[in-house]
Amino acid sequence: MTGSRAKWGKQCNLVKKGRSMISETVVRALKGYTKEENIHLEEPMCNYTTFRVGGPADCLIEIGTKEELQRICRYLNLTGIPFFVMGNGSNLLVSDKGYRGVILRVQSGMNQVRVEGRRVIAQAGATMAQVARVAMEHGLSGLEFASGIPGTIGGGVVMNAGAYDGEMRQVVRNVEVLSAEGEFWNLDNETMEFGYRTSSIKGKPYVVTEVELALTEGDPAQIKAVMDGFAAKRREKQPLEYPSAGSTFKRPEGFFAGKLIQDAGLRGYFVGGAQVSEKHCGFVINTQPGTTTAADIMTLIRHIQTTVKEHFNIELEPEVIFLGEF
Repeated sequence: MTGSRAKWGKQCNLVKKGRSMISETVVRALKGYTKEENIHLEEPMCNYTTFRVGGPADCLIEIGTKEELQRICRYLNLTGIPFFVMGNGSNLLVSDKGYRGVILRVQSGMNQVRVEGRRVIAQAGATMAQVARVAMEHGLSGLEFASGIPGTIGGGVVMNAGAYDGEMRQVVRNVEVLSAEGEFWNLDNETMEFGYRTSSIKGKPYVVTEVELALTEGDPAQIKAVMDGFAAKRREKQPLEYPSAGSTFKRPEGFFAGKLIQDAGLRGYFVGGAQVSEKHCGFVINTQPGTTTAADIMTLIRHIQTTVKEHFNIELEPEVIFLGEF
């Protein structure tokens, strides 16, 4: 069922799409809100997602500050141009046709982390691993579980990311968000209504800009040892050598998605270059970057859902966010 697979590179499998929604007038307006070098037209999204697939977005803007984000969001809301805010693309599958609208990338320009006593305040673009490392260096415990999660802290809060019995809801004290009206609001832990891979702001027009975490004092060496232990487990059990979006499906209540997929006979099953990992069946991996398409991955995800439903009458819900036309 499996064959030799090429090493992945930076190439994209692009599909020509329709006329861009971003006119010269819109570009001129956007240049009034951010530096020209931050604006990228017809930008291949395969370069910005951990799946390494995805066609061109009409426009991608690298966000530098939350005030810049606020101004651009207000403009796009006023003009009715669709937009999507992303971090490092670790939980995202973008269509081969790309995205008709504007992608606002909150990462390197908004990734500052500071420590105040036992509190860690991180901008939304900081990665989970980065924040966990800063906490460890300051002898603060509670975020060890996040050290191997590839997403940003902003995305991690929205979906209540977790691993190894740890979740964001255990450490979040306050979340600053940008509302659809262009105002900054502060939401405490209770208001966030954290659940399994969800929160009160998931699926709503709020953009996380900053997260405040409340941690406990600990020994840096012991904290590092725990983080190293988690990293070793990931290397042993997860297909980290291939592009993926991490766990493809949420855990059904009372079951494990990977075990259901394996028991349905899908270990190693592939569509094009997309494959159910033989190492961990809960992962859909891209074995042929540059050749694999988003359509391959989507077809495989749907086949997994259908097969598991037929075998066990259980609905698998994707953790992955789908963006664009499939």
